[in-house]
Amino acid sequence: MLLISNAEQALVALDQHLRLKNYSPKTVKSYKGCLAKFLKLFPDCLNSLNIEYVKTFLLSMHDSGLSPQTINVYLQSIQFYFREILHQPFHYSLPYAKRPKRLPVILSRSEIEQILNHISNIKHKTMIALAYGAGLRVSEVVKLRVGNVDLESSVIYVYQGKGKKDRITLLPNAICENLQKSMCGKSPDDFLFDSERGGRLSERSIQKVFSRALRSAGISKPASFHSLRHSFATHILEQGTDIRYIQKLLGHANIRTTQLYTHVSTASIRAIKSPL
Repeated sequence: MLLISNAEQALVALDQHLRLKNYSPKTVKSYKGCLAKFLKLFPDCLNSLNIEYVKTFLLSMHDSGLSPQTINVYLQSIQFYFREILHQPFHYSLPYAKRPKRLPVILSRSEIEQILNHISNIKHKTMIALAYGAGLRVSEVVKLRVGNVDLESSVIYVYQGKGKKDRITLLPNAICENLQKSMCGKSPDDFLFDSERGGRLSERSIQKVFSRALRSAGISKPASFHSLRHSFATHILEQGTDIRYIQKLLGHANIRTTQLYTHVSTASIRAIKSPL
């Protein structure tokens, strides 16, 4: 059995194991942060599980106002440490915090047009338009390489998206000209949208562009960059696209995830007349 001498060694072991199992960098960072917080408060758990300490810790996270999703991540990181690193059983029945059922924020077509009209930088405007027109996550937009874009077939190849899955999605014809300019003089392995210093743009930089444009357009909805993807799915659903095609375009493993958009589409609701 592995014997951990200090918290730093525990975090190094966790980091290495997560990366070997091909977890995403975001998950690695998140799990390490959660475990570090737990071990700082309960150093006696460095090598042996005390379920009462785990319960106390999770309750303190709840009392501090953390969301159910965040509390779930804390629990998952602790479970992973004991099961995968220390090879100790973790069979206790701790109920996972329930996620609140919230509908995604959807932007109308006119609101998206207003947002795009408030972005003067052509590269940034193209990135925002592409995220909406192809249903891409912000991480997928910044990772796109020139070779992922097939102008002739009007498709985009998304490699190793969320869950390490590959998929094909739509290439909006309206931005093909701007995409050609972004691709000009680059090799297939070059980033489609590179930073001014070279290399990949950060997710945060393009998220800030979106947030500024949202405010400048005077849109009060609590929208995020991911709302562009939600809007893409809702709008093509309202156009009559089969839900299973939408599932493939979005890369959802479960059709139930895609069916969420049937609850936010207003097309069928608008067709119903109120009795008032």
